[in-house]
Amino acid sequence: QVRLVESGGGLVVAGGSLRLSCAASGRTFSSYTMAWFRQAPGKERDFVAYISWSGGSTYYADSVKGRFTISRDNAENTVYLQMNSLKPEDTAVYYCAAARMTLSFKSAMYSYWGQGTQVTVSS
Repeated sequence: QVRLVESGGGLVVAGGSLRLSCAASGRTFSSYTMAWFRQAPGKERDFVAYISWSGGSTYYADSVKGRFTISRDNAENTVYLQMNSLKPEDTAVYYCAAARMTLSFKSAMYSYWGQGTQVTVSS
């Protein structure tokens, strides 16, 4: 069982930055691929980025590539999403998710989810 708690969301002006954090419970954090997804009002939940269990592999959605960076600290059981050059279209609830030993951008492959944190980017 893995419990995920996101933090760091908020309101930012376009062009600004935010850093999201996701704290995970459990002793096997280093066995899980960690990912960020987001869901805007009235839209489906979309993949943002994932990082492999070792941190050696990352993958990003085209819409955030070059602006967002995912990282993890296995000693602290935490995954981060550094978001730079934010745009109004980045406005969404951002969710942290965990999948054991699986590299995927598909939400169905992730077994554990956080409650989400709101990110709002004003123009």
